[in-house]
Amino acid sequence: MAALGLGLQVRQFSTSVLRQALIRPPIDVYGVGGRYATALFSAASKQKKLEQVEKEMGTLSSLIKDPKLSSIVMNPHVKRSLKLKYFGAAMTKANLSPITVNLITVLADNGRLTLTADVIGAFAKMMSAHRGEVICTVTTAHPLDEANLADLKVALNGFLTKGETLILETKSDTSILGGMIVSIRDKYVDMSTKTKIHKLTKIIRDS
Repeated sequence: MAALGLGLQVRQFSTSVLRQALIRPPIDVYGVGGRYATALFSAASKQKKLEQVEKEMGTLSSLIKDPKLSSIVMNPHVKRSLKLKYFGAAMTKANLSPITVNLITVLADNGRLTLTADVIGAFAKMMSAHRGEVICTVTTAHPLDEANLADLKVALNGFLTKGETLILETKSDTSILGGMIVSIRDKYVDMSTKTKIHKLTKIIRDS
């Protein structure tokens, strides 16, 4: 019965958050998932439960990856009330807070449960920025050695301001042939050999 009663709980996301001024996250994450995550960040901020909700997003991520639960809540042919019943039971067992439960309740009511992972990802980006972390993704054709990696970190730290911390994510993609692609904040720099070849080819064709 507890799971069935989830829909009767106070909807902090769909009511009070909309009536009050939102507490904006340090960065904007666009898309529908970003809007839900913004409401989540605002609600958690007002209740001073950002860190708790962040941990619960990890739990929520594990729940939606469970094959049995996922086959129900992510199935478009299953009724929303039934999805909420099973999801609610799982959240009750995991002892999740009303803020997280309300998020899922609103997603279910709006037929948006398939966006749960997007909301979790968007909230994670907001919390990372909240801690002053700046995520940078660097793609190279082959893994960088220690010397080049150290030089790269020195260069990228030049983009940071006081109090910020660089979080470097490196990827390998042989299709770019050489060079690198750097994505940091709103900057995207493509210095790959593949792109240079494409540009050169276009110049030759247009000449």
